[in-house]
Parts: sequence; C-alpha cells; structure tokens
Amino acid sequence: MSNARLLCAALTAAILCSGALQAQSGADVARAYREANEPAIVRDFAELLSYPNRAFTPEIVRAAEYIRDELLEVGVDAELLTREGASPLVYGEINVPGAARTLGIYVHYDGQAVDPANWTNAPFDPTLYTAPIPDGGEVIPLPQDGDEVNPEWRLYARSAGDDKAPIAAILPVLRSFRDSGIAPTSNLVFFFDGEEEAGSRNLPAYMEEHRDRLDPIDIWLFFDGPAHPSGRPQITFGVRGSGSLEVTVYGATRNLHSGHYGNWAPDTGNVLAHLLASMKDQDGNVLVDGWYDTVDPIGEEEMAALAAMPDWDGELKRELGLVVTEGAPESLPERLMVPALNVRGITSGNTGRLARNVIPNTAVASLGVRLVKGNDPAHLSQLIRDHIERQGFHIVSEDPDMETRLRYPRIAKVTGGGGSLAARTSMSDPFAQSIMAAASAAADLAFGEGSLVVAPGMGGTLPLTPFTELLGKPAIIVPTANHDNNQHAPDENLRIANLWYAIDLYAALLTMPATIF
Repeated sequence: MSNARLLCAALTAAILCSGALQAQSGADVARAYREANEPAIVRDFAELLSYPNRAFTPEIVRAAEYIRDELLEVGVDAELLTREGASPLVYGEINVPGAARTLGIYVHYDGQAVDPANWTNAPFDPTLYTAPIPDGGEVIPLPQDGDEVNPEWRLYARSAGDDKAPIAAILPVLRSFRDSGIAPTSNLVFFFDGEEEAGSRNLPAYMEEHRDRLDPIDIWLFFDGPAHPSGRPQITFGVRGSGSLEVTVYGATRNLHSGHYGNWAPDTGNVLAHLLASMKDQDGNVLVDGWYDTVDPIGEEEMAALAAMPDWDGELKRELGLVVTEGAPESLPERLMVPALNVRGITSGNTGRLARNVIPNTAVASLGVRLVKGNDPAHLSQLIRDHIERQGFHIVSEDPDMETRLRYPRIAKVTGGGGSLAARTSMSDPFAQSIMAAASAAADLAFGEGSLVVAPGMGGTLPLTPFTELLGKPAIIVPTANHDNNQHAPDENLRIANLWYAIDLYAALLTMPATIF
C-alpha cells in the first residue's frame, strides 16, 4: 500500500475509533434525515435550479437572495455582500463555542451561459429522468412525500452539476443538525461566489474588503467539480492555472485567387501550421525553450498518491476513441502535473460548402495554456513570444501597416497573455490530513472501503489562488458531482446518488474530530 493510502487509512481509523460520539452522531443524523426526506430534498434542489444564475445579470440577485434566505432558515448568520458592478456574494457564519478550528466553504452559485435551442428541456425548468437521456431515460414528475426516490435518477438543469448541488446538500445537513441539536465541530464560514464562471474578477476585492472575517479560517474547502472518471469519489489538492494567446500570421493585403497566385503568394494556413508544429512534437512534448523549467517538483506524498490512483487511461481511451495519447506512457493524472500548450482553434479562409479558391490573407490560432505550481502566466507567454521570434517572425500587437509589411518577410500579431496561477496544497498539511480522513470515512460508507481517490491535482481551473496566496491558507477541492454531468454543456445533470453522497460527505466534514493527533 502506498504512503498516501496508509496515511489515509490510519487517519480514517482515527476518526472511526476516536470515540468522538458527536462526529459519528452527526453523520448518522444527516443520513437518517436524508432517508426520511428524500422527495423534499429533490424538490428543494429543483427549486434552487429554477433560478437563472448568469453572472452580472439582474436575475442572479434573486438566486442569491434565495440562497441567503435558505441559509438563514437553517441557522446560518447569512447576508449578501455587494459591490458596484459585481454579482452578490452570499456570506454566512456559524460560530461554535469552544471550536478550535474554522473551515471556509467555497461554492459558486453562478452558471455558464445557455442556448435553450441546444437543450432537450428548458435549462431552468428542472426535469427529472429515470436515467441519462442518451441511455433512454424517461421524464418523470418530481417525487412527492412518501414516494421512493431511485438514486440512479438524473435531475437536468443548468448548474445541476456545476455548482448548485453542494448548496442543495449543505442545507439538509444543517437542517438535520438543527433539528437534532448537533453542533459542528468547527466554526464555519460560507463564501458563495456569484462570478466563478465569469472569472471571479471581483472575488479578490470582496476578500480584501472583508479580510477580518476571513483571516481566522484555517483551511478552505472548495465544494466543486466532478468525481473521478471511474465514478469513485475523490478529493483534489490543486488546480491548474490558465492563460491564452492569439497568434495571427499575414500574407498579402487581401485574399488572392489561388489559381493566379498559388505557389507564389505566401500560403498563410501553411505558414501558421509550420509555426504551430514547431511548438510541440508528435508525442505532445512542448518544444518552447524553458517551458518546463519553472515547474515546482511534487513531494513524496503526491508521488505516492499518483501511483495509487486508478489506472483508468485504457477505459478513457476506449470511451473517447483514442489509440494514442500525448506524453505516453505517462497517465492522465501524471500529465496534469506539467504545463500544457494546446491549440484551441484555427481559422484561415473557409471550409465545406463555403470553401473558395483563394489564398487567405491571414491565418489565426488561439492558444490555450494550462499552468502548474511554479509557473507564471506572463512568463510562459513571453517564452511563446520568444519562440515565435526565433522562427523568424517579427511580432506586432496590432495589424501591421504597409511600412511594416514591406520591411519584414514574416509577421505575427500576438495578443493576450494574461491568466491565473495554479495552486496546490501540500498533502502533509495537518488540516489537509484531517479533511482526507473525514472524506475517506464518508466514501467508505457510501461506496465501500478504500474507494476514495486522492488526486494531487486536477486539470481544470478554480479560483484557489486568492485563497492560497492572498490569504495564505491551504485549500482542497472536494468534488461530488457525477463525472458525466455535462458541466458547461447542454443537458447538464446530477445523478441523485451523488447528491446523497454529498450529504454524507459534508456531514462527516462538519463533524470531524477537532483533532486526531
């Protein structure tokens, strides 16, 4: 057994055998409450999903007010924090007399934009199905009191998986505690972001303005993200950062007839293709000088966790129709620990029925960058610019004038270059170990012994950096959504069993022993 697994097992045993009756009672109480109220919990979730939640829209205020009111009803001292031009931030506290630890709980309640034409049902008309739609699931009415709820049902609506489900799970946990006289073992701070899908641009300002409320927090829990692709529950200790660049190469001042000028005028699509090919080899290794130089090495605990993760690459390749992957034989989790450079899109002329016999005057590529701990987005962007220059291009920031065109044989306009930093919490952090133990115990209860997947990092980006850098506190991602929830896409959904697991998990986290050492 790996070091990470041994640690997790030991800490879990400490929780189970600590004699901390309240911790056990809290988990049992929450599960009993859920089992007695499953139809009502599903209906409440559906009501939450019915509120449109696009950041910076008037409708999102009503969503925030609904969440605040629900938190107040279950005993949270909740309010809306507001700023000019910002979506409201839902803030709440539970202060527990004698508690020696404060947990910060981050959830975002905003969602991605929707095009109703691409949805099977209206995206804010939550619709319950007996199974996933592609598998032949059928529409059924929301359950009424006394009805049996099948955990394999799916509830479809925008933000069902990303990221209203944690709110729908937190509320019944707190309601069960209130009704049973159970107190959390930690002080709790709820920090519900209304702009995550829009870049959380006002989040740092909110944090600075209310710094005195946030400084006492010992560790942040991000209730966001999907389970492992195997379906097993997981916790994640870091996220990638992100950045982007757009590169435009130039030929003639106008599109040219390919018959009259082909083999003479520069073929911009070909020029761009050669430039992009110079950045990565066929195995997926980035060829930009210095690309991997600033990566922070991972520790022994992280190495052990990577080794212990499920070998799921083969299944993913079959699911996605892939024979080879970049970086083979390294696994997907291993590849997430190094910075990535991807072509997000290419345009040059037209294709299909709109294709014409012309040589396009420009070709454009959008480049996506994913950063790991140690990388700086401005630095990686500069490395790409330096690489383009070494390929013989003169770099401009605006479309070149005629003087520039006649002076330089190859010209590339490069724009963008901003981005967000990656974050990673050490798995040896004592607070992190407590979280890992509580999560492992909840996963054992819901999925069977040893089911929890411990991931050093995930591929996506969440706003961890303001918490880890600005506040200087560790942060851990605690996902609960099904891996096939269609987040950001049409027909987003949540498997009901994953909502039940979230209730188990949150109850375990909120009542974990104050110390296990």
